[in-house]
Amino acid sequence: MGGISQDTQYCVDLLTQLQAVRAALHRVETEVLRDHLDHCVMGAMTGDDPEDRKAKAGELIELLARAGR
Repeated sequence: MGGISQDTQYCVDLLTQLQAVRAALHRVETEVLRDHLDHCVMGAMTGDDPEDRKAKAGELIELLARAGR
């Protein structure tokens, strides 16, 4: 009898579900980062506190460095 075995189909289904979860997490991460940039980082960059600007810039650099790994 040809076709995909039940075990193989389970693996394919599981991998498909994992890819969907990974994509969903990526979308959530993107939205959180966008919100952080729009509110926290932009607030610091347009604010009067140079230490806050420096801290937010360093934070952003660290986030981008981790994302690149």
